[in-house]
Amino acid sequence: MKRVTGIGGIFFTAKDPAALRAWYERHLGVPLEAWGKAVFRWTGMDGTPVAGTTVWSVSEAEASAFAPSSAPFMVNYRVADLHALVAALKAEGCNVLEKIEESEYGKFAWVIDPEGNKVELWEPPAGR
Repeated sequence: MKRVTGIGGIFFTAKDPAALRAWYERHLGVPLEAWGKAVFRWTGMDGTPVAGTTVWSVSEAEASAFAPSSAPFMVNYRVADLHALVAALKAEGCNVLEKIEESEYGKFAWVIDPEGNKVELWEPPAGR
């Protein structure tokens, strides 16, 4: 079974997210969307577009989206078969959070790594 197939997103917090987003946009060229996040569209080595994106997001430091982790970041990993991977992780004794979300954006589940970091697992909708 394939497990992680790519990075779907990188999420972290900041004391002043607007200023930090502006810094990344100005100095590193991070292409911010109107809704305040960046979406990097995947390309092949020759620059030809391929299926897939990686989201980059900065939110308020007080945000609780990463709970129960106290880390100021969370990485979202793309997976091929979320339900199979969650079952395998549970069988291997990993700390998998019970909640699985399914929406038009895909399927999401979370696992806590041995250092206490919350890791998001995402199976994109078909064709994305």
